[in-house]
Amino acid sequence: MQYDPIKRSLGKVFNTSPWLRVFFYKMLDLLLLRTYHVRRELKQYAKTHPRADVLDAGMGFGQYSYFLAAHYPAWNVTGVDVKQEQVDDCNQFFEKVGRNNASFRYADLENYTENQLFDLILSIDVMEHIPDDQAVFNNLFAALRPGGMLLISTPSDQGGSDVHHHDDDHPNDGSKSFIDEHVRDGYNAGEIAEKLKKAGFSRSEVLYSYGTPGKISWKLTMKYPILMLNASRVFFVVLPLYYLLTFPFALILNLTDARMVHPSGTGLIVKAWK
Repeated sequence: MQYDPIKRSLGKVFNTSPWLRVFFYKMLDLLLLRTYHVRRELKQYAKTHPRADVLDAGMGFGQYSYFLAAHYPAWNVTGVDVKQEQVDDCNQFFEKVGRNNASFRYADLENYTENQLFDLILSIDVMEHIPDDQAVFNNLFAALRPGGMLLISTPSDQGGSDVHHHDDDHPNDGSKSFIDEHVRDGYNAGEIAEKLKKAGFSRSEVLYSYGTPGKISWKLTMKYPILMLNASRVFFVVLPLYYLLTFPFALILNLTDARMVHPSGTGLIVKAWK
């Protein structure tokens, strides 16, 4: 299923004015479960870090950079992305809204070469798009200062990317990611911890997200709308009504999932320290 064309279409709609863009960010914050888990970790980090230099690695639309710049004005936020149009778009928007503590530039994370510039690095739903993930982990480790933290949100191998394995003895047979742009379906918790250790991180913590409530919410807020929009852009017209009807249920599910400790789940929240 093609996701990037839909993101571009949404971006064009919500870029018509700064207040629409901010509204779009707020809607993403409410609808996307990963935001609940990521913001919880960021708020915990902020308790002991009144000032920080932060890298939003693969910032996309810039919603996490906006949250950081708005809520922590003493923090300096740098966003990088492999798509120049996203970089230009974010620089223009953040200048319009006066968020001067955030800036954006082009970077390919597989070839990123900064050295000890950041206290905190975010990688939110990025690693599943990158073929050479070990190179990126190595590069992000080098970009962190001693004691710095890397925060990752990514699909797990427990059904992440909405992959359904048909044979337990051959888990990759007949399986396909729901999102075509993903180069891997999801990480095993031990696998990603081992790759981070190989990159040089002294310790890591891997938690499951998107448990049973989260799986239902993801289908309501992401899967079904994407299926509709891939079928026809005409469904843009009915999306507001669709979300009006489903949002109360999704909100309850998101809040429930974010408060639970999950023995497994289709997402991972990973923290690693240098």
